[in-house]
Amino acid sequence: MSRSTRILQSVTSLLGTAIAMSLCDGAAAQSPSFSCDKVEAGSIAEMVCTDGALSALDRKLADVYAKAARKAANEHPPLLRAEQRGWIKGRDDCWKSDDRRACVEGEYQRRIAELQARYRLVPSIGPVTFACDGDPRNEVVVTFFRTDPSTMIAERGDSVSLMYVQPSGSGARYQGRNESFWEHQGEASITWGYGAPEMRCKKVR
Repeated sequence: MSRSTRILQSVTSLLGTAIAMSLCDGAAAQSPSFSCDKVEAGSIAEMVCTDGALSALDRKLADVYAKAARKAANEHPPLLRAEQRGWIKGRDDCWKSDDRRACVEGEYQRRIAELQARYRLVPSIGPVTFACDGDPRNEVVVTFFRTDPSTMIAERGDSVSLMYVQPSGSGARYQGRNESFWEHQGEASITWGYGAPEMRCKKVR
């Protein structure tokens, strides 16, 4: 075998190895953060495994969760891991939805935004203080976060509410579990708690 032939074979072998490695890296990049080897057929986990966009959201959530976990290392009681297990169960309940994919995508987007806001992993605006119903002691303090979807954290006394942005014809509207916030030109309408009356609030600082 001539020297030129050996060189050609060596180069071909190296190219083959590089292509194989590239294909493996590409496959890994398309996979979610968890193993797809034993997922149940027809499950939400299988949907995530076979959908490139959902797999990308899962990898992003894993990255955001890791950053949140580092900040939550000294939390007492340690709630983050238990909450994440609960979130996975909620995501998997999307099989009940009429549009399963949209449900799963929304669950990922909201969880990523929640962790980014709660653990201050993205830029924010605030805090901004609103005095409500003409009583300066009745304050609601809000901080807005540049998440996707946009979020805000509102604090009233010892209570804290995470809210997500909602469609609005004017101003900024956010909705939490039992709280809502609508602000326009420095004035806000805030509902705090299920069935609670709406408060009229003004920005004070």
